Amino acid sequence: MTLFSAAPLRSPRPRTRAHVVPIVLGGAAAIAAVALVAYLLWPTWGSRGANAPDKLPVSVGGTLFNLPVTAIRMKIQRHSGPQERIDLDFLYPSLEPPGAPKHVTSDTAEAALQAIDRIFLSIAAHHDALSPEQRTAMIYPRYLDQAAASPADGLTMRMFRTDTPYGSEDLYSAASPALTARCTRDAATPGMCLAERRVGGADLTFRFPRSWLSQWRDVAEAMDRLTAQLRGPRG
Repeated sequence: MTLFSAAPLRSPRPRTRAHVVPIVLGGAAAIAAVALVAYLLWPTWGSRGANAPDKLPVSVGGTLFNLPVTAIRMKIQRHSGPQERIDLDFLYPSLEPPGAPKHVTSDTAEAALQAIDRIFLSIAAHHDALSPEQRTAMIYPRYLDQAAASPADGLTMRMFRTDTPYGSEDLYSAASPALTARCTRDAATPGMCLAERRVGGADLTFRFPRSWLSQWRDVAEAMDRLTAQLRGPRG
């Protein structure tokens, strides 16, 4: 007589379920880890993070400046720390950093040509070279035309002799507010002026259209304001 076991056959479901549960839990943990990493790294994926500073502390010639990021003209210079030279521009007369440049096509290139509406600034380490004041007092007089120039509206203009290194330029000066600017003359392109001043270990060189000298006091005061705004805390 054949004997049958009274013990019931075991179902494979509990064993299958025992293998599935760890897989599901592991997958959920992996998804959570990926989500956490994505959340932590998200602000750094853009060109500027959500908390990126509006200004950068930059040291030029050992002198600290706080510079608006959007005013820095070259992307390679948009970092904090010591730099040999940095180039900026600001809208005039507001002295606000300019916005992103507009895209220009061949159809809009002619319309994009317009009067310069900004003041350009270069900050460079001077390495104990002659100061702007020394050049004005010791170098420029050697090349100036000796003809007397009477001031107009407080601003004096003297021409450089044509046989000198500055032969195509004129020297403008005023006492209050203080201004000294070397300006090219209008020709195929409008004349531009260059004004310099020394701050600590750096020389600041401002460039602006010669035509602005019709309101020279405003220009001189704008350069004073920019110098004060950009200078970092003095140690």
